[in-house]
Amino acid sequence: MARWLVKEEPTHYSFADLRRDGSAEWDGVHNALALRHLKAMRRGDEVLYYHSGGERSVVGIARVAGAPYANPSDDRGSWSVRLAPVRTLATAVPLSTLKADAALTSFDLVRIGRLSVMPVSDEQWARVLSFESKSNVVRQSRSAARRPKRRAAAARKRSST
Repeated sequence: MARWLVKEEPTHYSFADLRRDGSAEWDGVHNALALRHLKAMRRGDEVLYYHSGGERSVVGIARVAGAPYANPSDDRGSWSVRLAPVRTLATAVPLSTLKADAALTSFDLVRIGRLSVMPVSDEQWARVLSFESKSNVVRQSRSAARRPKRRAAAARKRSST
């Protein structure tokens, strides 16, 4: 069994969306290296689900639910793979935490920022998940989670005046 990390913009398709839907086709990859990684995925492989964009955190674990296949609806030659959720992490693991860890300097997520599909070694997998319950990650997640609420509250306040 191999392990992978996939990136997705949470405003496009979040891990919560994947949990709600039970499974989904993960597609839209055009980078040659990312496509090579996607084609190497096999049913049962484990996947770290990473929210890109403003969140920049590993947020959940998924499983490859089917073999990769050429996406017939994309004339640019992309491939798709079906993912199913396993669990949401107890606390999201921010990219800043991973970048600060000397043990993860060779991790493609740290080295190659734009790559949307990448392999994860057993050691990297264990290290990422080791941050799931550490207090520094909890503090960062809580402060990040509060920001949108403040913006929403400010927007409501402006619209009511």
